[in-house]
Amino acid sequence: MLNGKTILITGASSGIGLAMAELLIKNGARVLGLCRSIEKLPSEIIPISCDLSEPSEIETAFGKIETLDILVNNAGLAHLSPITTGDPTQWEAMWKINVQGLSLCSQKALKLFPKTGGHILNISSMSGHRVPPSGGFYAATKFAVRAITEALRAELKGVGNATRVSSISPGFVDTPLLDIYFEGREQQLKQTRETMTMLTPDDIAKTALHILSAPKGVEINDVQLRSNDQAI
Repeated sequence: MLNGKTILITGASSGIGLAMAELLIKNGARVLGLCRSIEKLPSEIIPISCDLSEPSEIETAFGKIETLDILVNNAGLAHLSPITTGDPTQWEAMWKINVQGLSLCSQKALKLFPKTGGHILNISSMSGHRVPPSGGFYAATKFAVRAITEALRAELKGVGNATRVSSISPGFVDTPLLDIYFEGREQQLKQTRETMTMLTPDDIAKTALHILSAPKGVEINDVQLRSNDQAI
């Protein structure tokens, strides 16, 4: 189903992005990896250097792409930054990547999709469906991603654009992103890893493959998933 498709994955150098890239390549896709750490990308991924917090770099990066079938907005930043006591510089950093970067990449990708339409897949979070006890501003960015996903779908349908729009909303996934989120609470992260079987990047990659391989005319809008050990 993905044979010959060109797929751009943001944040493809590690974690979920890397797992998706490797699985989609195995299923016939040509994968472009847009990220800052292009030196970490395996040779089979076509590297495109970009800092997603900088609109000018996004503009330059997409200017290097001639054609595109699928965009996976995977890159994200997670800080434990409450509304009452959080660091505004962390709020800004999360907003720039999680919300503005995702939106601008989507806008640019639409101009590269074929006339028959492409597919945009946003990697969101369960924090876009409920607010956890901590990480309030991160949850706000993921609620925004949920709204953007629905707004984009409605806008495209309104102009007769056949591009499909989907999202995946995982609970805890054991990736390097957790190390940033739990910064200063390393013991809590260690205990979480010891007591909870978390989702893996491969779990999300398989979910992405399922969504992107759906038959023509089928649009899977959002998949919510947690490990069996996660209560909320």
